[in-house]
Amino acid sequence: MNRHHVFLAASLVCAFALTAAGTPAAEVPQYIAAAVADPNRPAADTERDANRKPAQVLQFAGIKPGDKIAELLPGGGYFTRIISNIVGGSGHIYALVPAPAADAPANTPDFSARVRALAADPHYSNVSVVTEPFSQLTTPVPVDMVWTSQNYHDLHNFPGLDVTVFNQMVFEALKPGGIYLILDHAGAPGTGTAETSTLHRIDPKAVMKEVLAAGFEFVAGSELLRQSSDPHTAKVFDPSVRGQTDQFIFKFRKPAKP
Repeated sequence: MNRHHVFLAASLVCAFALTAAGTPAAEVPQYIAAAVADPNRPAADTERDANRKPAQVLQFAGIKPGDKIAELLPGGGYFTRIISNIVGGSGHIYALVPAPAADAPANTPDFSARVRALAADPHYSNVSVVTEPFSQLTTPVPVDMVWTSQNYHDLHNFPGLDVTVFNQMVFEALKPGGIYLILDHAGAPGTGTAETSTLHRIDPKAVMKEVLAAGFEFVAGSELLRQSSDPHTAKVFDPSVRGQTDQFIFKFRKPAKP
């Protein structure tokens, strides 16, 4: 048994215990508070802040001014806008979106359209859109963090994508000591990856196993977005749970030295 598998057992026991819960809450840094309060954020985003707790989540992640961030599948840019203001002019965000397959139907959705519109806004000039096959993931420069929120599970739904290989590419994209931050909808214990395309959930244990296998170290987990009332049986878009799903946040690190 290698050291990652040994560490996995211990990590799963303490993953949600290593949180700010039960300890005095540190004050949110001003650069994060100011980014969340940015008046340029659309109302559709700010209306979701009570549920998504962006200030506390970003504080846990540890993003700071000057960081270079790769954001996987940024969607409508909810976190992209906030992170853009945190990292500032000396930092950068590379919004990574999948290139359409060569044989994709003409009506295949353009996953990059919304984030391209965001990147064209002068207020978010430190955002670049990188469209590439996720089977060949690269970043223009080594980054301080790879961030993915509410969509790690979808990596299991890309035809032909080997998630083990994908996580190894994330590992290579990071600077030594860089962080891999995964926030996603929790599946019921024991479901593994079986519900990634149906309920759009994933068992946190499956994520832990996959990421540790790529060589990462587990840093901490957070209960900021845990919802004990979520039965884990409904699709995350179902009105009965939408915006109130049980979510986990895992913080992994690429070792500073081999």
